[in-house]
Amino acid sequence: MTDRQARELNPLSLAFLGDGLFTFFVRDQLINRSNEKAGSLHVKAKRYVSAGAQAKMLDAVAPALTEDEADIARRARNTNNATRAKNAAPSDYKKATALEAVLGYLHLTERTERLEWLLARLMEVGGTDGKGAGENRRT
Repeated sequence: MTDRQARELNPLSLAFLGDGLFTFFVRDQLINRSNEKAGSLHVKAKRYVSAGAQAKMLDAVAPALTEDEADIARRARNTNNATRAKNAAPSDYKKATALEAVLGYLHLTERTERLEWLLARLMEVGGTDGKGAGENRRT
């Protein structure tokens, strides 16, 4: 898909795709790092894919976003979304949506190297649910 075609999509559609990409990536990374039971892997995955954690991740990587990526994030964050977060502050939910939209945009525009770099960076800075100490936190 061309850059122009991707930019013409609704930012929430980009976020929809980015959500799936990020969830798959996190699960893949956790499985490759550990031989734990599914329940334990699910608890760890939630620490990355929660709105609170993704909001913190966006804050951490925002300075490294390109102008195009920052524009996609801004548009997604500001898009009116009928869905409301159940367990997150509205500001965190908007930031998480923005991050997911950037991931969807990079995938659709086939910027694979950039997407892989960003996903790796998110795994480095992530791992908390936005409330605590990440991997060391008991749930």
